[in-house]
Amino acid sequence: MISIRPRRSSITVSSGTRGWDAAKKMNGRKRHIIVDTLGLLLICHVTAASVQDRDGASTALARLRELFTAIALIWADGVYSGNLIIWARDKLQLTLEIVRRPDTIAGFVVLPRRWLMERSLAWICLRRRCIRDYERLPDHHEAWVTWSMVMLMSRRLARTQPRK
Repeated sequence: MISIRPRRSSITVSSGTRGWDAAKKMNGRKRHIIVDTLGLLLICHVTAASVQDRDGASTALARLRELFTAIALIWADGVYSGNLIIWARDKLQLTLEIVRRPDTIAGFVVLPRRWLMERSLAWICLRRRCIRDYERLPDHHEAWVTWSMVMLMSRRLARTQPRK
């Protein structure tokens, strides 16, 4: 599953690496993350908020293809529809399937694939350093996000008793 989440940036973040996202009315950076079916982080790519969502996703998908050659199917949010689906199929041999909300239902609807992504983003934000972007370089923020998920995964692996 691939998704984005804009983050507000601190004043320490240089203006060259942050931007304005007019759709979300936010100044800062975007996290493009790809997680597995358990919600564990595979790829994190941080861009300025002014970067188009599909452009950030194409870089994240290219990284995914380099590191994980066996992955064939990616579920994505509706913002990634369009030319990105064709590009991923032709260039990376990835099937990008868009998870859409049913038109017949009004109000809040839990979509299983998208809920998985929201849960993963909430896990990342459990770490104080990942709530707001304080880093000067996007690579440093990617490292903090990765470190946050490493701590979560290592604690789960270290459990000796099943969770009640």
